[in-house]
Amino acid sequence: MKPPSFATAAWILFVKDLTIELRTREIVTTGGFFAALVAVLTSVAFHAGTTQTARVAPGAIWLSIAFASILAVGRTWQREREDSALTGLLLAPIPRASIFVGKALGVLVFLALVEVLVIPLVALLLHVDLTLVGPGLAPVLVLGTVGVAATGTLFGAMTVRTRARDLVLATVLFPLLSPALVTGVAATKDLCAAANVGLALDLAELGDYLLLLGVFDVVAVAGGLGLFGLLMEE
Repeated sequence: MKPPSFATAAWILFVKDLTIELRTREIVTTGGFFAALVAVLTSVAFHAGTTQTARVAPGAIWLSIAFASILAVGRTWQREREDSALTGLLLAPIPRASIFVGKALGVLVFLALVEVLVIPLVALLLHVDLTLVGPGLAPVLVLGTVGVAATGTLFGAMTVRTRARDLVLATVLFPLLSPALVTGVAATKDLCAAANVGLALDLAELGDYLLLLGVFDVVAVAGGLGLFGLLMEE
């Protein structure tokens, strides 16, 4: 029988992860509760009135995403470690890069579901007007989450065989994600600052942020496609 193509193999892996998550709901539930807790604690600790929304809301949003990404990446690769499933994937007649794409798509969806919970919660706690902030925040979140998912998937695969997986993953991943996280925070801060005075920034005014996030995504995805097979050989 002919081996599956690159796209087919990636899709099969993505559907497999999604099916497991629909049955267990452990990644989205755990990540969602943890992200919500981070958002609530950040909001309560630093909230000093509606005029401070632009300073507090971006941190609450992106801190939640950052910590949820560690949980999502760690658990999705831990599943492959159980019962030697990762060995079976590596022995399968499919391109190694398709494994990276399938796993990254799964992490991307899990993070997106967490964001669906966190964004309205932060907006409620910090009085963020999503009708003004939402149109600009959506592309920032999409580009930022793609970079986080791709980077996390690559380095999650690198650390899956180590004993202190979660500690090593967090230590390695947070510095690598800092360009995307800092850019996301800066863009969200500008959006919230404009919303505080009743304005909504358009995509042209967010152009520099979107460009930086786009470059980060290209590097993260290209790096994952090119390096995943080499990392799995080690």
